[in-house]
Amino acid sequence: MKRALPTWQSSSKNETDELLMFNSLTRQKEIFRPLEGKHLKWYSCGPTVYDESHMGHARCFISFDILRRVLQNYFKYDITYCMNITDIDDKIIARARKNHLYEEYLKENNSLDKIIEDIKQAFILTEEKAKNEQDKDKKEMYNRLLLAVKQVLYKADVTQNKNDDLKNELLSSSTDILSTWLDKLKGRDLTDNSIFQSVPRHFEGEFHKDMAALNILPPNVLTRVSEYVPEIIEFIQNIINNGFAYESNGSVYFDTIKFSNCDNHYYAKLVPEAFGDAKALAEGEGDLSDQTTEKRNPTDFALWKLSKPGEPSWDSPWGKGRPGWHIECSAMAGAIFGTNIDIHSGGTDLKFPHHDNEIAQSEAAFCNNNWVNFFLHSGHLHIQGCKMSKSLKNFITIKDALKKYTSRQIRILFLLYQWKDTLDYSDQAMETALSFEKTCKEFFFKVKDFSRNVKFNQANDFRKFSQVEQDLLKVFLEKKSLIHKALCDSINTPTVVKEILNLISTSNTYINNNYNQETFNLVLIRDIAIYVTDLLKVFGVIESDDLIGFPTSNSGDSKSQEETLMPYLNALSKFRDDIRAEARATKQLQILNICDNLRDNVLPDLGVLIEDLTDRTVVKLCDRETLLKEREQKLLMAERKKAEELKRKQELEQAKREKEAKKAIPPHELFVKETDKYSKFDEKGFPLLDNEGKELSKAAKKKLEKLYETQVKNYNEYLESQKNKAEA
Repeated sequence: MKRALPTWQSSSKNETDELLMFNSLTRQKEIFRPLEGKHLKWYSCGPTVYDESHMGHARCFISFDILRRVLQNYFKYDITYCMNITDIDDKIIARARKNHLYEEYLKENNSLDKIIEDIKQAFILTEEKAKNEQDKDKKEMYNRLLLAVKQVLYKADVTQNKNDDLKNELLSSSTDILSTWLDKLKGRDLTDNSIFQSVPRHFEGEFHKDMAALNILPPNVLTRVSEYVPEIIEFIQNIINNGFAYESNGSVYFDTIKFSNCDNHYYAKLVPEAFGDAKALAEGEGDLSDQTTEKRNPTDFALWKLSKPGEPSWDSPWGKGRPGWHIECSAMAGAIFGTNIDIHSGGTDLKFPHHDNEIAQSEAAFCNNNWVNFFLHSGHLHIQGCKMSKSLKNFITIKDALKKYTSRQIRILFLLYQWKDTLDYSDQAMETALSFEKTCKEFFFKVKDFSRNVKFNQANDFRKFSQVEQDLLKVFLEKKSLIHKALCDSINTPTVVKEILNLISTSNTYINNNYNQETFNLVLIRDIAIYVTDLLKVFGVIESDDLIGFPTSNSGDSKSQEETLMPYLNALSKFRDDIRAEARATKQLQILNICDNLRDNVLPDLGVLIEDLTDRTVVKLCDRETLLKEREQKLLMAERKKAEELKRKQELEQAKREKEAKKAIPPHELFVKETDKYSKFDEKGFPLLDNEGKELSKAAKKKLEKLYETQVKNYNEYLESQKNKAEA
């Protein structure tokens, strides 16, 4: 009889981990489910391009680049990533006017006397601004500017040498206040739109260079406000047609009260407690806006602004004007993605009013109540524990940060913090990032060193798994599971970093205990190294296609470079080892110093690192620029440590000198000079009354008596030492 297939029984149900993302709309983690299968529509608020990009921008764009890469390369979503460039804005308009007027002023080639007189007028204007400024940081910034100008003006008054160098120094120190003064005098006369294009075009170019230097993926779609003015006008008209906006004296405003009173709408979804915050609303309207009489409600905001003299303008149904700040993102996101998007991202400072206004505008235009599925906001950036601010002198541009650290090291720092939390950019925090990089690098070098000159997938490369390999494999699988859970938990990169370090630590222990044994399982160790490399590639930490480790060159094919150079470097290393052995045997210290110089100075300049271990020499081919920067960082850290030790030594010596000097004070003089504490003393100089004329308490007297007795003892020792010196 023909036998039938047996009944198959499934194992116990294994719940698949679902991706959770922190959603600013609900202020909690939510199951991440896109609107259309695996395709994600993602709109990211880009920069307002009126100045150099800084580390605050890096906080936002590196964080979202990491999230984008994880969603795309780990969770396999198909992402269309759109980012805007704000190139019409109050700050841009003001900067463009000032730059243009200052450049025209320089072309006039005015006399020194004329320049001095103009600077004095500008000084008066800035002085008035400083006096009326309520913000403490801005007031401090104005005062610093005024002090610098005052010093140069004083120099111009007293010096006899009135030359071009003095003129240039005056102009250089007074650029900010002079351009502001010129803007007040002549800014209203500027009407050519082209004047307002040079500033954003220049700084947009610099922004893209900075993003490339940080290894941030470019957007799939880039939208500029100046290119979408027709779409913005159409978008505003739709809101008017739907009854949620009104025209007033050439401007158009969003009616927040009418919108809020609709059953299916809600204003200020992200930060409802900020509804009516006059200061935040005023900042959202811009410095050049009229905040006064045109609105129906104080909470209404501008969709279209009537252009005043000295501002760019475009034709519209309501007259010549320009877009409001909030409307640009709604209109451009709608033009690219339609009525709904999966993700909208930006810095946490944009929640209110900018993003809340975007939501209201879009839902008013599209007649829906769920324009964005997930709002993601990156946390603040602090510098050395303080909020980043130009006026506090803790403002760091991306270019300056990259002079000190590599883009890889900065990205690792960002991985150490959850993307929505405040990140502290400091030397101490960077040391943690450098330590993680070094741990990974050393592990990769170690695995490469063992793998070199070995052909894999041969029968003799596979070793039987003993208990130690079983244990290591178990740890490997556990860490992979924990890392997956962490990524599912709102992409928790700090936990991922911790588990990578744990996995490397366990692997290093296995290597150190087993590498010189016949049973050493290199295949398993390589699998772990490949897994860690792949993870770091997902995060954008590793840019190359190398199977294991960081790239050894920025020029491209580092694998072929390593295959070509390593035989020669190994031969050089072997030759050096033989020379060192002979030099040690014959005590030739000069030859040993030459060998050390080759290791410490010559080869690092070529991107080669040699490490002399107790039982062997390891040769590492590295990226030259990274290696030199690491060497510079070590020297800086050593200098800082040396400076700290010197300071500590000086403080100890100072304390010792003060202690010795105190010994020379006669006991009856110990307290009498402390009139801020005591008002009456006895014949021995001992305090009787405090500075308010009250009798000292028993506890206070007891404490002072101990100090007095100690001083008597110390003073007697001092007198004895002086006597001994005299007799000697």
